[in-house]
Amino acid sequence: MSSREKILVAMSGGVDSSVAALQLQRQGCTIVGAYMKNWINEDNVIGHCPWMQDIDDARAVCDTLGIEFRVVNLMRDYQERVVTYLLDGYARGLTPNPDIMCNREMKFGVFRAWARAEGFAAVATGHYARRVAHADGTCDLLEGADKNKDQSYFLTLLSQEQLQDARFPIGDLPKPELRRLAREAGLPTADKKDSQGICFIGEVKMADFLRAYVPDAPGPIVQATDGRELGRHRGLHFYTLGQRKGIGVPSNTDHKAYVVVGKRAADRALLVAFDHPDSPGLFQHEVRVHSLSWISRPVTTGRALEGRVRYRDPRVPLEFIPESESTALIQFPTPQRGLAAGQILAFYEGEKLLGGGIYL
Repeated sequence: MSSREKILVAMSGGVDSSVAALQLQRQGCTIVGAYMKNWINEDNVIGHCPWMQDIDDARAVCDTLGIEFRVVNLMRDYQERVVTYLLDGYARGLTPNPDIMCNREMKFGVFRAWARAEGFAAVATGHYARRVAHADGTCDLLEGADKNKDQSYFLTLLSQEQLQDARFPIGDLPKPELRRLAREAGLPTADKKDSQGICFIGEVKMADFLRAYVPDAPGPIVQATDGRELGRHRGLHFYTLGQRKGIGVPSNTDHKAYVVVGKRAADRALLVAFDHPDSPGLFQHEVRVHSLSWISRPVTTGRALEGRVRYRDPRVPLEFIPESESTALIQFPTPQRGLAAGQILAFYEGEKLLGGGIYL
C-alpha cells in the first residue's frame, strides 16, 4: 500500500484493531481511527454490551498514537442490514452468520461508503487475513499467517471492489507478536481480553439476544429414529443442526448424549438422535448452496476445491458442481457434520479464499 494513502481504521476498542492502526502509522500512512456505533443495548438485552468502554478504549489508543478519533453512528443501518437479517433467519429456522454479514454490509459496505465520502482511500480492520494486490489492480484474499487466529472465513462474502478498498495490517502477525507490539508501544488495550460476542455488539450471548426479540414458539423434542417425544422446547430458533449442549434432554441410561439432527416445521418438532456417525441427518456427503458470491473470477465449471464448512474447522476437499449462476451442488469425499441451513460455506484454493455460498 502507498504510504500516502489516507486510511480510516475501524477501531473496535480491542487490541487487534489497535495494532492495525499502529502498523499503518509506522508505515507512514495518514490514518484516522473511528468507532462504528452499531448497538447500544438500548432495549436492555441480557448480556454484557460494553460499547461505552469500547469507545473509551478506542479513543485512548488514538490519543496514545496521536491520531484523530471519530465515532460514526451506523445504528439504523445495522438494524436494517444485520439485525433484521439475523432475526428473520432464526425465525425461519435458519442459522445465519451475523459476523459475515456485518463485514459485507457494514464494515466494507456502509462504513466504507462513509469513509470514501469523507475522503479516505481505504478502510482498515484488525482481521487476521492477508490482501495481495496485483499489477492489474485486482486483489486476492489469503488466510492470516497465524492459522490459529485466521479470520478469512468471516470475509467470505466480500466483493472484489470491497477488497480493493480493504486493508488488513495485522494479517502477517502471530497473536503473541501482536500483543508484544502493543505492549512495547504502550497501547492501553495491550492486555485487553478478546471479545467473543456478536459483531460489534459485545459480549451478548446469541440465546439471550434471540430470547429478547423472537417470540417463543414451543414444540416437542422428538427422537428421530422412533418418533418418541422426549420433552418440550421453547422455540426452534434456539437450536442448530449438530448442537449437543443445552438441548434440554438428559442422556439415556447408557449415558449416550443427544444431538440435534433436524427441525420439522409442520409441528415445530426438534429432532434429536444419539451423537453417532450413523444418526440420520447429522452427517452429509452432499449439500446445496445458494447466493454464490465470488471475490474475483467466478467458478463456472465443476472442479475440485477446498472448503471451510464453518469457522474454526479445517479446510476439507470438496467437489464443486455449479447448477446455475447462484447455486451449486457440493459433494464431500468425507461426510461433514451438522451443516445447517443458513450457514456459510467458504471456498478455498490453498490459502486463497475464492468466495462462498449459503447452505440450503
